[in-house]
Amino acid sequence: MNDSESTTAPLSIELRARIEALCRHIDANPEQTLSLAALAARARLSRFHLQRSFKAFTGVTPRQYADAARLRRLKAGLRSAESVTGAIVDAGYGSASRVYERVATHLGMTPGEYRAGGKGMGISYAMEESVLGWLLMAATDRGLCFVQFGDSADELIARLKAEYPKADVTPMSEPARPQFEAWMAALATQLRGARTTAGLPLDLRGTAFQMKVWAYLLKIPSGELRSYTEVAAAIGHPKAVRAVASACAANRVGVLVPCHRVIRGDGGMGGYRWGLERKRALIDAERGAG
Repeated sequence: MNDSESTTAPLSIELRARIEALCRHIDANPEQTLSLAALAARARLSRFHLQRSFKAFTGVTPRQYADAARLRRLKAGLRSAESVTGAIVDAGYGSASRVYERVATHLGMTPGEYRAGGKGMGISYAMEESVLGWLLMAATDRGLCFVQFGDSADELIARLKAEYPKADVTPMSEPARPQFEAWMAALATQLRGARTTAGLPLDLRGTAFQMKVWAYLLKIPSGELRSYTEVAAAIGHPKAVRAVASACAANRVGVLVPCHRVIRGDGGMGGYRWGLERKRALIDAERGAG
């Protein structure tokens, strides 16, 4: 389960266990067409009770959860299968046309483009040590696509290449380096608490839901915080709290897409893919406490 907070009265321990078992079953069999009636029978619940309890626990309906599980199977298949068609069939979609109609927007690209792993893209990067450790900034010709922290330069380069395995990833060349250095300086200044990076060009690629979450994060003022629940409500999906947390975790552009400004409703930090110490440091810096 993704890190988030409850939006409804807690479910009983027994009911939570049934829903968790059902989630595991769906995750293990994404290629199957699992009707609400069949799932309800498996969980020993009425269809109405299952629908309500499942959504209260996961933030999505059983069908939405199954669609997400199938999409994960498709993504894994596109990376490893011998063909796009094979990956589509193995994920249980039945036909390529159905995938292109229903799934392309959730991949952020077509299945073929996703399988290509960034093939044909040129990505340039630069690195330096910051107050929060090594920082790597990478960009396509459209804008910054990767801004991340790490404990070493080698770790960050490996992470960038894993994210875009077939792209042409190279160090920033001299003609464009002054622009990169200006962006890096602006970001380094923000890490110390200033508010200088608004307007830097971004090349964000994700599912339709992720893009909606990230667009909202860009509107949160420096020094202010929102809960996962508040973000979910603001984008029109009040029950999708876990999905919001997942979108924050999938963010590739740290600081500039400020997922560090989203915390739990009880004041806890929640998750942060670059470590909670960095999240706290960013919040403190923006609030003038660091």
